[in-house]
Amino acid sequence: MKRQRASLEVFNIAFLDIISCAFGAIVLLVLLAKNNPEGEFFDASQLTEKISDLIQAVNQAEQQSQQQSAALDKKQQRLQQLQQAAASNADKQDALNSNIAAAKNQVQQLTSTAEGLRNIVESRQRAALQTGSATERDEEVGGIPVDSEYIIFIVDTSGSMQRIWNKVLSTMDDILDNHPRVKGVQVMSDMGNYLVSSSAGKWRKDTPGSRKAILSAMKTWRGRSNSSPVEGLTIALQTYARKTKSLSIYILGDEYSGGSYDPVINALNKLNTDPKTGKRLARVHAIGFLSGQPTIKYSTLMREITRQNRGTFLALP
Repeated sequence: MKRQRASLEVFNIAFLDIISCAFGAIVLLVLLAKNNPEGEFFDASQLTEKISDLIQAVNQAEQQSQQQSAALDKKQQRLQQLQQAAASNADKQDALNSNIAAAKNQVQQLTSTAEGLRNIVESRQRAALQTGSATERDEEVGGIPVDSEYIIFIVDTSGSMQRIWNKVLSTMDDILDNHPRVKGVQVMSDMGNYLVSSSAGKWRKDTPGSRKAILSAMKTWRGRSNSSPVEGLTIALQTYARKTKSLSIYILGDEYSGGSYDPVINALNKLNTDPKTGKRLARVHAIGFLSGQPTIKYSTLMREITRQNRGTFLALP
């Protein structure tokens, strides 16, 4: 913290001090006049004139002191006004920066919304063009293949997702409904924590009752989260990808808190690749939600991960 400089007083000699000095000077003149070695003496009129000159000089000095004090006060007031104006401008700049950041956030959200709507329109157009049998339609719903026998959900459990939790549960229910023939299901958080810890590393048998139990348990699920699906996807691939055929992984989230893309994508691709054939082991799909958080980083990462791992990214409005 900068030390505040004390106010500078140009004239700090009191008026009485000046008068005292003046009378002292008069007394000194009288003494000198009486002790003049040449015998010269000042008469009364000369002393009176000198005293009058000294008093006049004192008065002038006092007036100058008052004038300069008044000028100093005006300059200090002007300085305070300038400081207040500078503080006001700084507040206005902070408010402007805040408005700019909010506007950028809104633009990102609108961009993600537009992308989600475009994906929905494209998926509906593809569905409208599918005029084949019911079996052919079941193999792809909304642009997402539904032919896998095992499903893993990786769900972001952060506070922003909790605000739209009912929508998340409804989306999971829709995905399960579009997979009528599934042998096993598993649910993990974005940090890799299991919904039911006792089922870690195993499969939950898929039945109507188990589906209801999963959705019921998720209603009160408050798993630890860092708003990044990378950890959960890594654990899912390490645990299930190489020992499970026909596997689909669904990532449900709204934001990505990480700072890089390529290292993450390369590491995940390595985990999801058969070392013998070079083919991808599991399909990786992603659903993007709008929860009020910036979604551009999540959308960017998920689009590339799903593209390179035989999956589909769908942004919901």
